[in-house]
Amino acid sequence: MTDYKAAGVDIEKGRVFVEQIKNLVASTLRPEVLGGLGGFSGLFELPTGYQQPVLVSGTDGVGTKLKLAFDLDRHSTVGIDLVAMCVNDVLTCGAEPLFFLDYLATGKLSVEQSTQVVAGIAKGCLQAGCTLLGGETAEMPGFYQAGEYDLAGFCVGIVEKSKILNGSQVQLGDVAIALPSSGVHSNGFSLVRKIVADSGSSWDDTPEILQGKTLGSALLTPTQIYVKVIHQALQQEIPIHGMAHITGGGIPENLPRCLSPGQSVAIHPDTWEIPPIFSWLANTGHIRPQEMFNTFNMGIGFVVIVPASELDRSLEFFQAQGTAAWAIGTVIAEPDGVIMPWL
Repeated sequence: MTDYKAAGVDIEKGRVFVEQIKNLVASTLRPEVLGGLGGFSGLFELPTGYQQPVLVSGTDGVGTKLKLAFDLDRHSTVGIDLVAMCVNDVLTCGAEPLFFLDYLATGKLSVEQSTQVVAGIAKGCLQAGCTLLGGETAEMPGFYQAGEYDLAGFCVGIVEKSKILNGSQVQLGDVAIALPSSGVHSNGFSLVRKIVADSGSSWDDTPEILQGKTLGSALLTPTQIYVKVIHQALQQEIPIHGMAHITGGGIPENLPRCLSPGQSVAIHPDTWEIPPIFSWLANTGHIRPQEMFNTFNMGIGFVVIVPASELDRSLEFFQAQGTAAWAIGTVIAEPDGVIMPWL
């Protein structure tokens, strides 16, 4: 007799998985959540205190970094990447992330593997202060290779209409402050995997430049989430004029997105620390500096724009929070977006 399980979809295993993740989901709940896990939709009441609340949304995935998680059979960090890629984007207009939903698709459901993934998503939500409001797990036999899955997610945040950052606040003479990335984050992994494959390297290799870390561990380090430190800065009335999340396309593509037309940031060389993983990638893959900066974050995960008069106070604030911060450039009247004269 043929049934759904014989066709490759195990409904009972799906129920076990939902039971496994209930506590993980519950650990992220904010007081605005209405109802619980298991309904057809997630309900969320708008926070009080807003005069003209505007909802902000962002969506993303983890990309081919997942291939590294498959190879290493380590799945507890890619969920953090998934949340980070969405909440950091939403943050750039000044919004507070409220809730997150995920979509996990796989050929054959592994309860242990998928629970690790959701544990990472829950951890990312806790770091961002948002609720894991719901999600979807799809078992799709024959669609994915054994042991593989795909991830996507989206976040909804909220901001007061009068406080939306949209580029118009940035002034000539403002200063760009960079906050450090935790590594490669979740962009450029197609190039990363090509460099590793072409060089004959292994994820278990421990290049001297990585100071005892394996290549796989360094590359699988999850994306930094900047929500809490940025909102602490806003609460301390640090006058942030613009923010940029440095993702695919690096500084040249992402930093101009928070500027006004006719503005550029003149980047000063040697003003921040570039993590050693980028030197390994450049040297091993024989990648030109311009290509490195156009592909990777190069050690800068997030940028805030502040008035020059507030530079010292801003740097002192971030350092007091245990976050490194570097003044890397100045806003000038040029149309190119980013000026990096050493490239």
